[in-house]
Amino acid sequence: MEGSTVFPFTRIVKQDRMKRALLLNVVDPGIGGVLIKGEKGTAKSTAVRSMAQFLPARDAVKGCVYHCDPHYPQRLCADCLGKLTKAGKLETETVPMRVVELPLNATEDRVSGTLDLEYVLKTGEKKFEPGVLSSANGNILYVDEINLLDDHIIDLLLDSAAMGVNYVEREGVSFSHPARFVLVGTMNPEEGSLRPQLLDRFGLSVEVEGEEEISTRMEVVRRRIEFENDPEGYVAGCREELEGLTEKIVSARSMLRSIPADDTAVEMAATISMKYRMEGHRADITMIRAARANAALDGKAAISKQDMLDVAPLVLAHRVKKRPFDKSTFDESGVFECLKKFRGLRASLSPQSTGTGRRRPPCFAPPPIRR
Repeated sequence: MEGSTVFPFTRIVKQDRMKRALLLNVVDPGIGGVLIKGEKGTAKSTAVRSMAQFLPARDAVKGCVYHCDPHYPQRLCADCLGKLTKAGKLETETVPMRVVELPLNATEDRVSGTLDLEYVLKTGEKKFEPGVLSSANGNILYVDEINLLDDHIIDLLLDSAAMGVNYVEREGVSFSHPARFVLVGTMNPEEGSLRPQLLDRFGLSVEVEGEEEISTRMEVVRRRIEFENDPEGYVAGCREELEGLTEKIVSARSMLRSIPADDTAVEMAATISMKYRMEGHRADITMIRAARANAALDGKAAISKQDMLDVAPLVLAHRVKKRPFDKSTFDESGVFECLKKFRGLRASLSPQSTGTGRRRPPCFAPPPIRR
């Protein structure tokens, strides 16, 4: 199993909101990725890299360097489309979904790939040297310390993620290939921030903090020491949990499109967005997609207000305008107030309990914290 020596996702103590944000993007890659912000040592990188242990396999065109999805002919690369036109069908294979990591010092050519202009001039045919985006197609693209990456590289990644295509043009010669991936970035705010224009392009954002309870911190240390003593054995002991998580994702994906975005759900999203003075409609649309993925992950057939309460902070926290040097956290009580007029909201639910302390998502089954 790829990533078998990485600390298991299901054994990360708490940090449920971060884990949920990552899983929502696996269920529906159209959500737009996730930005994870937090101080060092809060399992940000560990959570992302360990996703390789449970990501479901997928179908791909056999022999394609971009691993095109054969179920979507409109998304095929030029080579696969030519084969389909000629033969009428494509030979397929099952490939694992991977976590592809982008080096921090990567150049634009390394990211998007390059065109061999000399070969083009000599033969009249295009010769493309694939970059990181070719490997990322259909996978998770992870950028650690994304706030230290050059802005034009971040723009390139976000544009490709949004369009699902990587365009390369050199001296009037152009080439394109499918590049549909989930962009995940982690960063320590103490080392700098991202421009607001870039923040808005991420579908979800979550801030993580270190645990303050002694019993929780002790459990973090226990699990980490146990893992370091025998990494392979520790991961093997989690195999059932990881396989169960894979099944949850596969099941959620299968029911995702059957969950309706009815008028009530849309009104809830619009009401919340207006409350927080969101510009444009990106937040509304992302909230609906995230709420639908959240419902699917919990095995529900419809979007509930609880789903909105769970995902709204993930969608809005990085989009709310703040004054310079303002470090205040997102006020979730406004979400609760917006949804009061809709039926079905439990009176016992408090705004402070949404998303984290409310319950442990059913897709996680790590051992209880020992006290």
